Amino acid sequence: MLGWGPASRIYLAAAATDMRKGFEGLYALVRDRLELEPLSGHVFLFSNAQRNRLKLIFWDASGLWVCAKRLERSRFRWPAAEQGQVKVVLSHEELALLLGGIDLATSKRRAWFRKVVCEEHSQAKIV
Repeated sequence: MLGWGPASRIYLAAAATDMRKGFEGLYALVRDRLELEPLSGHVFLFSNAQRNRLKLIFWDASGLWVCAKRLERSRFRWPAAEQGQVKVVLSHEELALLLGGIDLATSKRRAWFRKVVCEEHSQAKIV
């Protein structure tokens, strides 16, 4: 399994994606649809309409990675996005659960201390 540091964010594209897209197509989706920087080191996740295939793209400081998974049976339980929302931010734990076949809608996050760093300023809070 690939590992990312705690500073890496995980962005999930809410809408279905054409899984024929490769490096350049996914790069363009991150830049144009998600309006994020593809070379940021963050992880970007895409799925087809049937939710039985996904692709992940990220930059590791020396090159661009594209990883794919196809389920033989069943579907990924993609988190629901709010109306008009194009991306959903996942925690590292939520990504592991999603890839492991766990429905995030039925799981419950416990309230505990987690330091969250905002882009505007730093603050610690319970999430």
